[in-house]
Amino acid sequence: MAHEINQACIEACNACADACDHCAASCLQEQDVQMMARCIALDIDCAAICRLAAGYMSRGSEFAARLCAVCADVCQSCGDECAKHDMEHCQACARACQRCADECRRMAA
Repeated sequence: MAHEINQACIEACNACADACDHCAASCLQEQDVQMMARCIALDIDCAAICRLAAGYMSRGSEFAARLCAVCADVCQSCGDECAKHDMEHCQACARACQRCADECRRMAA
């Protein structure tokens, strides 16, 4: 039942994790990888916490709302960083992060 109530947030978290994985891998192929270091690090952190939050919600964990509040903060930071870069993979990631941050804030409220 818990997974049905939070389905939109779970889907946003999974989509964000996928976008972050793709962004990190794509950033590693850019000419100036050092310039992308913060983006890559945030992508990795964001993907990890999104998958963790989705699992907590799917199981109906009593800690899901608190974890989603932190997930929203990480997604916001990752999305803000990705938005600074013109590459399509970064822009797509920024959109996925913003959607996930919004869903996680709603879930945590």
